[in-house]
Amino acid sequence: MALLPVSEAKARLLDRARPVDATQEVSLADANGRVLATPLAARLTQPPFDASAMDGYAMRAADAPQIGAELSVIGTAAAGHPFEGSVDAGQAVRIFTGAPVPEGADTILIQEDAEPLEGQRIRTKFAVTIGRHIRPRGQDFTEGETVLPPAIRLDYTHLTVAAAMNHPQLTVYRKPLVAILATGDELLVPGSIPAAGQIIASNSFGVRALVEDNGAEVLDLGIVRDDRESISAAVNIARSANADVLVTLGGASVGDHDLVQSTLKAAGMELDFWRIAMRPGKPLMVGSLGEMQVLGLPGNPVASLVCSLLFLEPLVRTLARLPQRRREAQAFAARELASNDQRQDYLRATLTPDEGGDRIADPYRKQDSSMMKVFATSDALIVRPPHAPALAAGAPCPILLLRP
Repeated sequence: MALLPVSEAKARLLDRARPVDATQEVSLADANGRVLATPLAARLTQPPFDASAMDGYAMRAADAPQIGAELSVIGTAAAGHPFEGSVDAGQAVRIFTGAPVPEGADTILIQEDAEPLEGQRIRTKFAVTIGRHIRPRGQDFTEGETVLPPAIRLDYTHLTVAAAMNHPQLTVYRKPLVAILATGDELLVPGSIPAAGQIIASNSFGVRALVEDNGAEVLDLGIVRDDRESISAAVNIARSANADVLVTLGGASVGDHDLVQSTLKAAGMELDFWRIAMRPGKPLMVGSLGEMQVLGLPGNPVASLVCSLLFLEPLVRTLARLPQRRREAQAFAARELASNDQRQDYLRATLTPDEGGDRIADPYRKQDSSMMKVFATSDALIVRPPHAPALAAGAPCPILLLRP
């Protein structure tokens, strides 16, 4: 099978991706980051009454046509404790922010503009106008008004208004479920003491974080041995859980010890493609097992993360009904880059701004795909298309931001 271009591989993967349709009710406290499934209308009017926006005095504007008017203070209104009577000619009510404006009053004289006098009286020091410092009923929203549209990812601003609209629960789309399966007799969980020939498994933690950052839940299938029975048992767990995506880490090639692809085929997987014209990450496998999409990532740590950025992230975000992240950007090469072969290269690089604010991308000298430290300290990947000619220092180059 010929190496597939990255753009074609990504298009074929996403072409079959269908956003999750199932919905569920979640509490307002658990709704942060979820995607709203239905329009959200107000259950009440806000403010529910004409409210004072300032501390001061509620009065009639007609009683103070000019500075120096004197008024009798007949009571107090505070938030949660409204004044029960009405304001008549020559009267005022001491009022505090958030309190209902008493009947008869049509303006607020702020307390700094009132001169206290003896005998519960005040003198105005400012000319008032009708409606000043009053928040009218329904200024924010009215009962029945649709405030939040469907398909938005809920954040702190949305949750605040949802609470104000008196919604204790929200209808959201179910998060996609991504099952992650690591294979390899040599792999141990972090904290273990490796024997000869063993290494600590790391890929699944980075892949899991990326999946969760992009709106999905993870079913961790752990590490299984390189035998068909163990792999089949783990795959059956993913299928029983109705996982939307099965991600395998390692073993997707066709060597004597690479059993993932053949085991999945025996279970009924329809293989779409594998082997991508990219570096790192050539042995990428894409297929489907019933309704479950299968994405076989390379076992190499950096290759698995690069492939996750290019393929798994957009897949998960499509399923989760989230807009795609904008990782593509432009930079200028800090030094000369050699010409490229038939594979698309992704070079780990640091970014620094020049005097004009443009990004300068400086690739690491060593690009071995096993070097996780280099990946963790990089800011971007320089994208070198297939058969690209040598690039001079200072020339523009496309990049993918690792932390947009």
